[in-house]
Amino acid sequence: MPQPLIDHLARAATFYRDQLLSSPHAIAYLKSRGVRGDTAARFRLGYAPAGFQALRAAFPDYGDPALQTAGLVAMNDAGRRYDRFRDRVMFPILDDAGDVIGFGGRVLEGDGPKYLNSPETPVFQKGRVLFGLTQAADAIAATSTVFVVEGYLDVVSLAQHGVQNAVATLGTATTGQHVERLLSLARQVVFCFDGDDAGRRAAARALEVCLPHVTDAVSISFLFLPREHDPDSFVRAKGADAFHDLATEAASLEGFFLANAMQGSSLEHAEGRARLVALAKPGLQQIVAPALLRRLLDALALHTRFTAAELAELCDLQNNLRCSIDRQ
Repeated sequence: MPQPLIDHLARAATFYRDQLLSSPHAIAYLKSRGVRGDTAARFRLGYAPAGFQALRAAFPDYGDPALQTAGLVAMNDAGRRYDRFRDRVMFPILDDAGDVIGFGGRVLEGDGPKYLNSPETPVFQKGRVLFGLTQAADAIAATSTVFVVEGYLDVVSLAQHGVQNAVATLGTATTGQHVERLLSLARQVVFCFDGDDAGRRAAARALEVCLPHVTDAVSISFLFLPREHDPDSFVRAKGADAFHDLATEAASLEGFFLANAMQGSSLEHAEGRARLVALAKPGLQQIVAPALLRRLLDALALHTRFTAAELAELCDLQNNLRCSIDRQ
């Protein structure tokens, strides 16, 4: 059944694009966010009208069950169909072939969640998909670097200002499938988060997901923006050069792991050092990159007064290391 769904999603994307061109309301919003017309065209942005059944204009058979399967139409408790996306700027989500497989919609005003994604469908699983990857593919290949951000507009704004190798995780937490895909495309993955507490928590989750997938041949780092900025506002205020300069200060996976594990532990006392080992242990056990694991053990040894060999034993890491550790 996927091809009928792809056809319906393509028709909906065309409809939303045409609606954007005739919607001063939506155009004004995009202009207020600094999005140029050529950028909107590159990302195939559109607009879902406010009406409950606006898609009737694109689909004469509004009762087609495939519209619901594709996530374009929903049904209320009374059995009445309605458009899932209403009065939203629409961001088509593409697969590797460039086909539309889902949408993200940003509300312009009124109630409802700020962003709404397509539901899981036979062609769209958000834990596997990265927004903007089709547009970023050439730049990622040329630089072997990819920036991972959290929002659709972050990707669009970065690309417009010259940072072409950015993708987003569709407003969901980073998954192992995301990480595997990113590492298959680039040797350097830079996760970029807002500098607030929520951004730190999101980064910690991303770190946890990365640990089983990182190898010694790749680099994963974590870039935190100033607290008052997200990637969109930062690049609009300061430009691409400032963004790249800040990226050189991104925390390495090793450094961020240690900072996370050490947070809240008083290393002046044996109890605090034991707590650090206990907090680090689950993450260490996930790591299969032997050189990275050895560096982390050496660093932890400096803070805990255990030797690297003792830490490996305490954390049951012999199988992870795949190499001998000299006992001192």
